[in-house]
Amino acid sequence: MVALVDAGFVDVLFAGNALATHDIESSLFGTSLGVDLAQGRGVEHGHEHHIRALNTIRKAGSIRQAVDSGVLTGGIMHALVTHDKEYVLVGSVRDDGPLPDVYTDVIDGQRAMRAKLTDVGFCLMVATMLHSVATGNILPASIPLVCVDINPATVTKLADRGSSQARGIVTDVGLFLEQLASELVEGYRTNRG
Repeated sequence: MVALVDAGFVDVLFAGNALATHDIESSLFGTSLGVDLAQGRGVEHGHEHHIRALNTIRKAGSIRQAVDSGVLTGGIMHALVTHDKEYVLVGSVRDDGPLPDVYTDVIDGQRAMRAKLTDVGFCLMVATMLHSVATGNILPASIPLVCVDINPATVTKLADRGSSQARGIVTDVGLFLEQLASELVEGYRTNRG
């Protein structure tokens, strides 16, 4: 995803607290919910990393301030800020934290999402049923969209909820994004080794 942002293929990102928090934890600690992403196993005190990531951003004041101050140096959120791309993070009742950038009122979040749709010409939705349905509900039917998820119910729910222009791809999102980056980003495979 970072390669797609870096190459200019992402103009705006809609997500929840979870995407940003997991991305930031990964960047700061190399873990996701305390599991070492390179080794695939838990690390000592790794269960604290998720909350430590939240607190690190809260201490900085925002994701942008964490990037600007050099606290956050990698990941999707870092790439979005570095390339001055828009993002709207909308929370849910089950969020921990949440990050200071997250809209905790869903009506305010929906308004913020609507405000960022003016120049959207294509929408790619990956691995988030709730945000995909919410985005599909506010997009004009003239905007093509593709929903990618490993769960077949996610891709069908989008069309069932009124987004008739939706096309679904049932696959692992990580593999899909890796393939998409290889196809779109010049030198992607070469740069990854």
